Amino acid sequence: MTGDPEHRLLDDGKRLHLHHGPIDLVISAAGPDDEIARAYEQARIRFQDVLAVLVEELTLLRTPLEEPPWKPDGPIAKRMVEVAWRHHGVFVTPMAAVAGAVSDEMLAATIKGRDLASCWINNSGDIAFHLTPGETLSLGVVGNLFRPAIDGTALFTHDMPVRGIATSGWAGRSHSFGIADAVTVLAKDAATADVAATLIANDVDVDHPAITRKPADEIDDDTDLGDRMATTSVGDLDGGSIRAALDLGVMAAETLRAAGQIDAAMLVLRNQTCVVGQMPASAA
Repeated sequence: MTGDPEHRLLDDGKRLHLHHGPIDLVISAAGPDDEIARAYEQARIRFQDVLAVLVEELTLLRTPLEEPPWKPDGPIAKRMVEVAWRHHGVFVTPMAAVAGAVSDEMLAATIKGRDLASCWINNSGDIAFHLTPGETLSLGVVGNLFRPAIDGTALFTHDMPVRGIATSGWAGRSHSFGIADAVTVLAKDAATADVAATLIANDVDVDHPAITRKPADEIDDDTDLGDRMATTSVGDLDGGSIRAALDLGVMAAETLRAAGQIDAAMLVLRNQTCVVGQMPASAA
């Protein structure tokens, strides 16, 4: 961890940018000007020790959860462990929830006591948001993390249960066991969506000579995945392999949706898309 937390308004004068080490947040709020100013100050203050407190428990946060789960001290770490523990039957560490948990915590701190019509926190693609009755939020849907572009939009309203969105894939910030170009998950909060997107993306997989993998700890010394094989490239795939990989991911997403863990998911591999649940007003 180097340097101090940074904050600035973006060029539009409406969004707040917070940055410290690997954490990069963009915050947007709507409401009276004085309420937005106070909300942004609350966000700035809360952000000061987010990374430092996480680092204090980082070794345990990188450890696969075992029964009974350990009890962290920091509020974000507690959220990470709670959400990851729901999936303890498969390999998962609390780090699978870190980006979403940070978004959730920062959203709570930003809107606390403030009169805002809406607010969203974007932590490099993992988004937590707040809507009051009558407000909507339109978000771009990215179908390929390797060549990010807006492939469609999703429109959220106050009466929907979704308040968190996350996307994962083999070419994203975190390493993946699978080959999904992108898996976007909608859930009740960003931390829940973050873990689910990671696990579903891991399951979008198939054995194929065009796929290369390396032990995760050879790619990144700081990984929480140990020597498990992570995807490093995906070449040309035949239609049958694409379909088989997506089918496995769909099964994982349907299981999580049936368990009430997620509201919907969109899985993309080589320009083929599968949707579980309903992605509101989306087009891939």
